[in-house]
Amino acid sequence: MKGFSKFKRSKDFLVCVDSDGCAMDTMDIKHFNCFGPCMVDEWELSPWRDEILARWNDINLYTITRGINRFKGLAMALGEINEKYRTIDGVDQLQKWADTAPELSNGALEVIIAEHPDEKVFAKALSWSKAVNIAITRLPDESKLPFPLAKEALEHAHRYADVAIVSSANLAAVLEEWEQHGLLDHVDVVMSQNDGSKALCISKLLEFGYNNKNVVMCGDAPGDLSAAEKNGVYFYPILVKRERESWEEFISTSLDHLMNGSFGGEYQTKKREEFFKNLGE
Repeated sequence: MKGFSKFKRSKDFLVCVDSDGCAMDTMDIKHFNCFGPCMVDEWELSPWRDEILARWNDINLYTITRGINRFKGLAMALGEINEKYRTIDGVDQLQKWADTAPELSNGALEVIIAEHPDEKVFAKALSWSKAVNIAITRLPDESKLPFPLAKEALEHAHRYADVAIVSSANLAAVLEEWEQHGLLDHVDVVMSQNDGSKALCISKLLEFGYNNKNVVMCGDAPGDLSAAEKNGVYFYPILVKRERESWEEFISTSLDHLMNGSFGGEYQTKKREEFFKNLGE
């Protein structure tokens, strides 16, 4: 396994794989135990805790907004809380920033806090985000496991294709989680939030000369599909609550479709329809 700067193409095919919620069964526990609860604590929402946490999980895990940027998800959730439960000071400013800012990160928040020190909602958003990161580091190792058959799928793919992690997660967390379970043994290059958006990461990998029709992005969220479509490569969905079944099909059928040139057309349309239907669209 290499960082992007040392990566060299060795095969004609490329399989890109997301981490959280795709190869690693870490997305649910991070939202259940970290993202939602930290929002409840930061904005003192405990009187409505159960309802708010259920809605947070709908937004971030079980509907078409699955995998949304954390700050976009926060702005959406707080907007609904402002309308339904209690006033959230500055929510309009937070929503405008989340909708228009070119970068949504802790660092970007620090800049806007310096520029607008009187708008306390940004300081609270940063406090929440840092608390989430700390909470994630405290999750027990035994709670961060690969989905069934994900490792076997990566091993199978690696016989015939270069394998790249393409994730928007923190690099250190990805490396730790994948190394712990031996998944990095079947990976050639790791690209994370440090390397840019998923779409940008795929575009950088295509510069090594892969034919677009020899590349597939395996993901669980609309952002993964969008990243694939922006680069003209295929998308293979790991369906929420059907992850084992999805990886089993990848091993038995999907990689063969990629390699024999039949992934496009009817098969790709079928997988896209299954993906949207699974998220309630």
